[in-house]
Amino acid sequence: MPEIRFQIQWPDGSEEVCYSPSLVVKDYFEPGQTYELDDFVTRSRQALNIASDRVLAKYGRPCGLALGQLQQIEATATHYQQLSNPKVRVVQFC
Repeated sequence: MPEIRFQIQWPDGSEEVCYSPSLVVKDYFEPGQTYELDDFVTRSRQALNIASDRVLAKYGRPCGLALGQLQQIEATATHYQQLSNPKVRVVQFC
C-alpha cells in the first residue's frame, strides 16, 4: 500500500509533516491550497479514516499511525480555534 506524507503550515506559520498510509489524501488536499481550519480538520478526518479503513481491509486491523496522525491534527487544531479566521495551508506532498 503506497504511503504518503503531506507538509502543512498551521495558522501561526509553524509547519508539520503528516503521514497517511494511502494516497487518498491527494483526493482531499491540493498543494499550495489554503483551507479554513475546520474544513482542514474535516478533510483530514475523512481522508485518514478512509486510509485506515483501507489498511483494515488489507491487513485486518486499522492503521494506528493514520489514526494517531488524525488525533495529532485534531489536538493541534484546538490551539487555533480562538483565532479569527484560522487557516491551514497544504505546502506539498512528500
